[in-house]
Amino acid sequence: VLYSTRKMKIGIDISQSVYFGTGVASYTRNLINAITKLTHSHKFVLFGSSLRRQKDLKKFLDTLGDKSLIDSRIIMLPPTLLDIIWNRLHIIDVETFTGKIDLFHTSDWTEPPSDASKVTTIHDLIVYKFPEHLDKEIVNTQLSKLAWVKKESAMIIADSQSTKKDIMTYLNIPESKIKVVYLGVDPVFKPQPVSRIEELRKKYEIANEYILSVGTHEPRKNLKRVVRAFLQLNHKNLSLVIVGNRGWGSDITAQKNIKLLTGISEVELATLYSGAKCFVYPSLYEGFGLPVLEAMACATQVVTSNKGSLAEIVGPNAIVVDPFSEIAIFEGIKNAISLRGNDRKEMLERARRYVSKFTWEKTASETVKIYESIL
Repeated sequence: VLYSTRKMKIGIDISQSVYFGTGVASYTRNLINAITKLTHSHKFVLFGSSLRRQKDLKKFLDTLGDKSLIDSRIIMLPPTLLDIIWNRLHIIDVETFTGKIDLFHTSDWTEPPSDASKVTTIHDLIVYKFPEHLDKEIVNTQLSKLAWVKKESAMIIADSQSTKKDIMTYLNIPESKIKVVYLGVDPVFKPQPVSRIEELRKKYEIANEYILSVGTHEPRKNLKRVVRAFLQLNHKNLSLVIVGNRGWGSDITAQKNIKLLTGISEVELATLYSGAKCFVYPSLYEGFGLPVLEAMACATQVVTSNKGSLAEIVGPNAIVVDPFSEIAIFEGIKNAISLRGNDRKEMLERARRYVSKFTWEKTASETVKIYESIL
């Protein structure tokens, strides 16, 4: 339960909620969902803009709980136009669309001018650390947005201590203006029954026991090294299943024992985690990295990276490897699948207990406390 001496009108940009399958969409949807279920006296003005996905924005608003707390403002402007108006020209206050507000929580994409105090969440700084892994247009948009964040935000929320350090280093923002709020794990991620795992294996024709990896096919996700490490195992009765959309700069192809899946629902993903011999996620850089916690919540052994936030997020509950070393990834997988009996049981049980601390209710509660600390 949250208490505030003052009732506030808080604007939040929900435009990113429509990009299904992305981390920012998951963050936006889960945060808003949890915030509107908390006990408090604040009102929320949910602002969203899209030209083609207005229906998705409205559908999302329909799923939310207490409508008496929510006022929605949906407009039909494409993100590319708002990028020009807000990130480049920095004209037209957000209040033109939301009406008067006390505070505005900006999204991952645009930074509008406002008379209200502003908070923004920075999920990662890929744009500074790995600009070559992003489309030029995205780089330009992010750099413009972050320049305004630096000038105008009263407080910045970072997903991890690792991201906080990056913000201090690359944006030169003082530590006092950055608060770390960890993300939550959706309750859908829990061990699934064997019957459901078998059903799903039949559906996707996964003949053998399998190792699972998740991520858009792009260089930062390091899937090429995962494939090469897997092939080194030379294990005839083991498959590699990779779940994720086709990105760019990655020419991974399906083979006899390598399965590529897209368009997987969250329940199916929870089932795939639950049935995997281990989950491999040696990303070169993540601002948080939810999949490692999702896999742990499904009682699956995790092999992940010692770069970015991942080692911080998993703590002592996973096998951590150098993602630039194919041999290290190979050894990590070998160790994970050879862990048996009580050792395996204890590690997985410890990991599940650890993950239970990551809830969206906690994320929402800490976020609202940040709002209240500013005003």
